[in-house]
Amino acid sequence: MSLQRDAIERASLARGACVGAWFAEKAGGAVQARPELDRLREAVRAGQFERVFCYRLDRLSRGGIRDTLAIVDEFRSHGCKIETVADGFSLEGSGSEVVLAVLAWAAQMERAAIGERIAAARVRVEAQGKTWGRPARLNAAQIAQLRKAQQTGRSIRQLARDFKIPKSTIARAVSQNGGKNPRLAKAQK
Repeated sequence: MSLQRDAIERASLARGACVGAWFAEKAGGAVQARPELDRLREAVRAGQFERVFCYRLDRLSRGGIRDTLAIVDEFRSHGCKIETVADGFSLEGSGSEVVLAVLAWAAQMERAAIGERIAAARVRVEAQGKTWGRPARLNAAQIAQLRKAQQTGRSIRQLARDFKIPKSTIARAVSQNGGKNPRLAKAQK
């Protein structure tokens, strides 16, 4: 993130602009619910920016050509140019639609490749007899202890405070499925 921020700052200064505000998203470009992108879009609609600098076009969207073009068209319709730092292409001019389509397609393919690598890693890990994902926070003895404590009438909130464990973790642990992820339990049947 700091590499991208530094590159944007240098590029904007070289192009005679100063960064007025930063919008940094924690979620990936493929995620639909992106509060920072929504804030940026609102600011662009309000006419607060003439230019938006992004490190690469795929930082705006990895949802494919249609999603990317929709964002670019929205910004353009409000008088805002998008300038990328690392793509090496201008998004203005007569050939810009082709460049945008190719960059958006490449971002979508990258997202698909990431998904394939993750799926392959999961298969490999499970074939080795290991479990996929974050290690369980609680072992069987701790779950039994929590259930016993709950039977004395203590609420999940009280248990969370007493055991210094998040409420959501306790709620899953004392539920009928014994703390197992219900989606994974269904998948394993």
